[in-house]
Amino acid sequence: MDSKTIRDKFIKFFVEKNHKEIAPAKLVPENDPTTLLTSSGMQQLVPYLLGEKHPAGKRLVNSQPCFRAEDIEEVGDNRHTTFFEMLGNWSLGDYFKEDQLKWFWEFLTKELGLPKEKLYISVFEGDGNIPKDEESYEVWKSLGVPENHIFFYGVEKNWWSRSGPPNNMPAGEIGGPDSEVFYEFTQIEHNKKFGDRCHPNCNCGRFSEIGNSVFIQYQKKDDGTLRELSQKSVDFGGGLERLTAATLDHPDIFQTDLYQPIIDAIVELIGKEYEENKSAMQVLADHLKAATFMIVNEVEPSNKLQGYVLRRLLRRAAIKLRHLNKEIPLNSLALLIRIIRAIYEGLFGAIKEKEVNFLEGVVKNEMDRFSKTLDHGLKEIEKIEKIDGKIAFDLYQTFGFPYEVTEELFRQKGQQVDKEQFRAEFEKHRELSRTASAGIFKGGLADQSEVVTKYHTATHLLHQALRDVLGPGVFQQGSNITAERLRFDFSYDKKMTDEEIKKVEDIINQRIKQDLKVDHLIVPLEKAKEMNAIGLFDEKYADKVSIYGVGPGYNLDEDAKDKRIRGGYYSLEFCGGPHVEHTAFIGKIKIAKEEAVSSGMRRIRAQIV
Repeated sequence: MDSKTIRDKFIKFFVEKNHKEIAPAKLVPENDPTTLLTSSGMQQLVPYLLGEKHPAGKRLVNSQPCFRAEDIEEVGDNRHTTFFEMLGNWSLGDYFKEDQLKWFWEFLTKELGLPKEKLYISVFEGDGNIPKDEESYEVWKSLGVPENHIFFYGVEKNWWSRSGPPNNMPAGEIGGPDSEVFYEFTQIEHNKKFGDRCHPNCNCGRFSEIGNSVFIQYQKKDDGTLRELSQKSVDFGGGLERLTAATLDHPDIFQTDLYQPIIDAIVELIGKEYEENKSAMQVLADHLKAATFMIVNEVEPSNKLQGYVLRRLLRRAAIKLRHLNKEIPLNSLALLIRIIRAIYEGLFGAIKEKEVNFLEGVVKNEMDRFSKTLDHGLKEIEKIEKIDGKIAFDLYQTFGFPYEVTEELFRQKGQQVDKEQFRAEFEKHRELSRTASAGIFKGGLADQSEVVTKYHTATHLLHQALRDVLGPGVFQQGSNITAERLRFDFSYDKKMTDEEIKKVEDIINQRIKQDLKVDHLIVPLEKAKEMNAIGLFDEKYADKVSIYGVGPGYNLDEDAKDKRIRGGYYSLEFCGGPHVEHTAFIGKIKIAKEEAVSSGMRRIRAQIV
């Protein structure tokens, strides 16, 4: 079964069970500085899992492109990738364990036709004051799963929260036990270096996790204990790549239609066979696919934030290419862009033909830049008998070698670099230079703190004020909000004048002083369009959408026309919240800086003073 069939079957299966299909979130999340890239389908749903009403209802389904940087070192086996597609369904205070497990079992065994004898289950065994998940265990047994196919694991394996085990959860965070389903590839012999006994969570490759049902039923209290939520929810995620491999009974996800065309192109480019060079070719295929989607989401290679992740991917791919064939120019990796585009034709805001040249250009430029220093850097490395963390940092500074690239080169030579020493040097440098990434994990919209909520509402006022001053061609391109400041990216092709910045700031503070009411509206999509709510209408929305309106309540004569245009609101935008109830709660806003981000994009930083 190919990936498109599985994707379509999954969406159709849950739509028929009264779920609404929702649009996937952008790969670069907006208004969530706690993470650089979208790593799961639930990220956009945090406010609704906490109890806010979703415009599409209580049952949701979608397919979400995801990126997980923590898996970068795992790429090179039969099942790990940094970029993947997650099929997801959610219950927001509606059905719970019995329906979820029953339906997923039905999907696997009837819709996909997977043999029951090859499916294994994991369930939460309990921990301290958190009870064993007997309910899930009994549901699985009632579905005919034999007891010797059900395994209990602790918080490290069968507990989910965004921060990991319960002890790591901050106050206010939600989480709960989960139940995973694994497919057994019986053609793979257990490797005893991973333990005497094979089991679903063994890393030998015989078992592959194909779905995880998370039961969000707890929230961390201020005193460190967990309380049961009044609204218990389900968050399911299943990797499309692994599900596709399971339907083929083939343990290597790189042999599915989601990767096979890329692997074939790499084989042709390199002139070597896949079976003898699996690990390196898997890294090339995964990293180029991830890089393509990041560039589509307007990330460019740099030494900061998402740009550093992109640079790390491309340069690690370059090292693998050089290892496979030294004669191949590094910029030839750009040739894979068109192959990747063809795989995802018509999906996720499909890459247009005119964009391909731009994507190829970004990859070529980065490869050309890196190739100039790579040979020189490699010669310098050869002169060094043993590289410690400080030298690794110097290589990063001088030649642009990410730590992982240096580590990769010395792993091939049987050496190990002191990662902690590298980190210490990096932190020392960061303190001196105060890079833009400082403070990124200090707060975020996901915690819904009071000050972050104020800043979030202020971005709506800022967005409309920019459109008032600079024109209707201005649109938000991203934002990053912490407890210390807001950062707002917008489309505009020239530097703002001091007068324009002052005028925008004055408008924002005028609206704050007017103490405008902030309304949350759930309306049909067509109604939102009629009201001229700001949104990207080429993206996929549900039949009903969530929008926030600031006003009415202001009475300036020059605003009369705008009031009619936006249904009486000064600002009207698609958004999931949260927001303050009245603008006076925000306080005075001061624009601290306006700068260029890239061609056609500007950035404003502002603070509450």
